[in-house]
Amino acid sequence: MDTNVIIAIVAVVVIAALLAIGGWWFGKSRKSAVDKSTEAAKAKADARLATEKSAAQSAAASAENAEKTKETAESATSSATPESPVATEPTPVGSAVTESATPAVETPEAAGTRMQRLKARLSKSGNPFGKALFNILAKDQLSEADWEDVEDTLLLADVGAEASEQLVEELRNDARIAGQSDPAEVRAALKDKLLKLVGTDVDRRLNADKEGANKPSVIIMVGVNGTGKTTTAGKLSRLLVSEGKQVMLGAADTFRAAAADQLETWGAKVGVPVVRSDKDGADPASVAFEASAKAKEENADVLIIDTAGRLQNKSNLMDELGKIRRVTEKNLPVDEVLLVLDATTGQNGMTQAKVFAEAIGITGVVLSKLDGSAKGGIVISVQKELGVPVKLVGLGEGPDDLAPFDPEGFVDGILA
Repeated sequence: MDTNVIIAIVAVVVIAALLAIGGWWFGKSRKSAVDKSTEAAKAKADARLATEKSAAQSAAASAENAEKTKETAESATSSATPESPVATEPTPVGSAVTESATPAVETPEAAGTRMQRLKARLSKSGNPFGKALFNILAKDQLSEADWEDVEDTLLLADVGAEASEQLVEELRNDARIAGQSDPAEVRAALKDKLLKLVGTDVDRRLNADKEGANKPSVIIMVGVNGTGKTTTAGKLSRLLVSEGKQVMLGAADTFRAAAADQLETWGAKVGVPVVRSDKDGADPASVAFEASAKAKEENADVLIIDTAGRLQNKSNLMDELGKIRRVTEKNLPVDEVLLVLDATTGQNGMTQAKVFAEAIGITGVVLSKLDGSAKGGIVISVQKELGVPVKLVGLGEGPDDLAPFDPEGFVDGILA
C-alpha cells in the first residue's frame, strides 16, 4: 500500500478519536454544570421554604399569645368588682357615635285624643263666633237690631252670606229662642242649627281609610304659599303612622329650597322615607313619578305628595298640578287631593279653593290655624261652595296638632 495512503488513514483515525474524546469531555462538563445549577436552585428553594415555615410558626405563636392575653384580660374584667370603672362603664366609641347620629323615632299621638284637645282649645279661646252668637240670642225679646247683630256675627265669622241668611231665618222661627229665652234652650237650638250647616251625615274619612282603598293610596297636597301645606303634609304622615300605616312622602315642591329638607325632617322623626330630587328646581312631575314608583315597589300603605304653593292667577303653574296628577297616575291612581286652607284668610281662601278645584279636582279640605279663631265659619262656607267636606283641621303649632274633623266636637268647642 502506498505510504501516503497509510498516513492519510492514520490521520483520519487520530482526528476521529480526538473528536470523540472532545465530545465526551464536553458532555461531561455540561452535565456537571447542570447538576451544580440544579443543586443550587434546590438549595435556594429549601432555604425559602424554611424561612416561610419559620415565619408561619412565629405568626401562629404570636396569635396564640394574643388569644391567651385576651382571655386573661376578659377573665380579669369579669372578676373585677362592681366599683371598677372598666367593669361598670364600658364605652365603645363606635357605638356611641352611631347612636348619636341616628335620630330617635317618635311615637305620634293617637287620633282619638286629638279632637279632645281641639275642643279644649276652642272653649278657652278668646273670641269663637259661637260665644258671640249665644250672648246675643240669650237675650229676652230679641229686637231687629239684635237679629242684625246675629247676621253680622255670622258674616264676620266667614259663614258666608247665603248660609248666614239661612241660619238667621231658621233661628227666627225656632220657638226655643222666641219670647222669654232659656239659656239652655237657646244653646240647644243654636247647636242644632250649626250642626245642620256644618253637616253630620258627610263621610269625612280619608279615602285611604275606607274599605277597599287602593294600596298604596295616593294623597296629593295642594295650596298656596303660607297656608302651612308642607307642615300639614308632615303632620298628616304622623297621624297616619299613629294608625299603624306604612307611609312614604314625595317632595314635589322643588321650587322652594327648604321644602324637601323640611319634609325630610318631619319624616325622620317618625321613620317615614322621603323621595326627593338631588337638585333644587327639578321637574316636580318627575319627582311625583319616582315617588309613586317607589311606593308601589315597597308596597306602602299611603303616599303623600307635597306640591309647590301656587298663586291662583298663574295658570301655567296650575296646569303643572294637573301634570303632576297625570304623571302619578301612570303608576298609581290618585285617591285624594287635599286642599290646605288657612282658616284665618276667610273669603280670600274661598277664591283660592275654587281655582284649585278647577285645576286638579279636590276631594277634601284641611283647615290649618283653626284653633281659637273667630273665622270658624269658613268650615261652613268652604263646604257649601266646593261641595267637598272638611276632613282635617289644624289645632296649633305642635307636631300632633292635626286631627280628623268632628262636627259635633267642633260645635261643642265653639259653644263651650
